[in-house]
Amino acid sequence: MSPDRYLAELAGFLESLTAVARQPDDVLSRPVPACPGWTLEQLFGHLGSIERWAAAVVDGGQYVEEASPPATGAAAWFVEGTAPFFETMTGLDPAAPCWNFGPPPRTAGFWLRRQAHEHAIHLIDASRASGRAAPVPAADFMLDGVDEVLTMFTPRQMRLERMQPPKQAVAFHVPGVDGVGFDERSAGHWTVGGGPAAASLTAPVADMYLGLWGRASLQDTAIIDGDADLALRVLRGPLTP
Repeated sequence: MSPDRYLAELAGFLESLTAVARQPDDVLSRPVPACPGWTLEQLFGHLGSIERWAAAVVDGGQYVEEASPPATGAAAWFVEGTAPFFETMTGLDPAAPCWNFGPPPRTAGFWLRRQAHEHAIHLIDASRASGRAAPVPAADFMLDGVDEVLTMFTPRQMRLERMQPPKQAVAFHVPGVDGVGFDERSAGHWTVGGGPAAASLTAPVADMYLGLWGRASLQDTAIIDGDADLALRVLRGPLTP
C-alpha cells in the first residue's frame, strides 16, 4: 500500500479514536475485553505513549525508550498528542533510513504501516469497550494487516523465542482477494514454518485480520484442513506481541 493510503487510513482512525477518548469518565473507566487488565483510559494511555515513541524514533532515526503515560488524564493526553504525531507521520520520508523492528531495509516507511494497523486494531477495541459499533476497515487494508502479521510479526516472535517454530508448515489462505490492490507476490497466501504445508487455515479477510490479532476466533471461523492440532498450535503462537 502507498504511504498516502496509510496516512489517509490513519487520519480516519485518529478522528474516530479522538471522539471515543472524549467520552465521560464513567465510559473511560470501562474494561477493554481484548486487553485484559486495561480500562479504556489505559488503552488511550498506551496509544499516547506509542505515538510519542514512534514520532521520536522517526524524528531521530534511532531507537529511543518509550515514555510512560500519565497516571491520570491519559485520554486527554492522547488527544493532545494526536496532531503533532500525525504531523510527524505526514512529514516523514518513507525511504529515509530509520530504526524499526521489522526486517531490512529499515526505513521510516515502516512506521506508516505499523501505526495505521496499531490504530485500526485499537479503534476496534475502544469501540467495543464503549458499546459502539466496531468499524470494519477496507478489505485491502485488512489484507495488508494479515501480511504484516504473517511476514513481519510472526517471524519476529520466533526469532525472539516468544513462539516455537512449528515442526511442519501451516498455510494461511484468504480467498477472493484478486483485484483488491494488494501485492501479487502474496495474493492471499502465506506460510508459517518451513517445508510443505501439513495444515492450512482459510478464512475471509475480516475474520483472518481480527483473528490473527486475537480479536476474533479463527478456531471457530476458519476452515482448517490437514493437521488440525498443528494449525491450532500455530494459532496459539503467540503470532503477535
